[in-house]
Amino acid sequence: QVELVESGGGLVQVGGSLRLSCAASGRNSDSFALAWFRQAPGLEREFVAGITGSGRARDFAGSVRGRFTISRDNDKNTVYLQMNTLKPEDTADYFCAAMPTRDYSGLTYYRSQAYAFWGQGTQVTVSS
Repeated sequence: QVELVESGGGLVQVGGSLRLSCAASGRNSDSFALAWFRQAPGLEREFVAGITGSGRARDFAGSVRGRFTISRDNDKNTVYLQMNTLKPEDTADYFCAAMPTRDYSGLTYYRSQAYAFWGQGTQVTVSS
């Protein structure tokens, strides 16, 4: 069991930056792979970025690769999503999700159904 709490969302202008944080609590939270998903109004939830428990493997959606980075600090049980060069289409609710690292693979990391634990989300609005 792991609980996730996101923070860091807000309003930013096009081209700006934001850093989202997701604090994980619970036993062995560093054994969980963590990911960010986002959901814009009227659209399905989509994968943004993921990172394994050790931090050695990271994956990104094509739409954010080169602009967003994901990292984690296991001493603080926190995963970060650094978002740069933000675009209006990045506007969405951003959710943190967790699955056991042993289940994280090329076949699972991008599937929301593979993640058992979710945070409440934080809103990001990019204004033009």
